[in-house]
Amino acid sequence: GSSWNNCDFETNLCKVLPEFNLQPGWIRRNGRSGMGPPYSDHNGNDSAYFLSLSSEMQSSSAALRTSVFLPTDEEHLCQIRFHYWVSEMSRTLMVGLQKLSEDTITNIWQVSGEQRNQWNVNTITISSTEKFQVIFSGVVETQRQRESVAIDDITFSEGC
Repeated sequence: GSSWNNCDFETNLCKVLPEFNLQPGWIRRNGRSGMGPPYSDHNGNDSAYFLSLSSEMQSSSAALRTSVFLPTDEEHLCQIRFHYWVSEMSRTLMVGLQKLSEDTITNIWQVSGEQRNQWNVNTITISSTEKFQVIFSGVVETQRQRESVAIDDITFSEGC
């Protein structure tokens, strides 16, 4: 619905992911970029933008961090819905939760390559008694193949 904050990456503005275009390893591109799959966004549009892992990543993982969210309550859980593409077995997409009082990131969801070469959608629900950030991390075990981890249309509910 319209009450959700949506990051569709069509522009360089995204309130909830303030620095997504500065994160090393993640690049904003479309299916016409000549960088391999995916060749369109999750709607099948080859000129629409999404984020994908760069094939020239310097390290084995790249994190994409949200702004700080307030604690959730029973009426307003934080729901995050996103489309993702992970095609190589040596690629993983993880979603983690970091409470501001802790240094560690707790992994709350992850998927590894399924060789299906298609966009999938997932919704995760977060409850936290303190302020927190959500981290999307792409992990590459080998640099052999063309990158094949992508994220599109991340929406955040009012509880975030």
